[in-house]
Amino acid sequence: MKIIGVSLLMTGCLMGLSIGIDILQGADIFQALYKAVNPFRVMEVVELFALFFLLLLFFADSAYIFIKKRKGKEGE
Repeated sequence: MKIIGVSLLMTGCLMGLSIGIDILQGADIFQALYKAVNPFRVMEVVELFALFFLLLLFFADSAYIFIKKRKGKEGE
């Protein structure tokens, strides 16, 4: 769970930094948000599939490790 938490925290901080820099350069909030998510909007179907597949593998592996550790603690 720490890995997921750190990954989400880093993603949020980096997106916040990007949005903050856009706002300081004179863009309004909606333009800054659009620029932050625009790379995902121009991806092709195959690229989106690969992205979601890798995210699924990441979360599945983290969940498996979490469940494995939890069952190990219950057996003690």
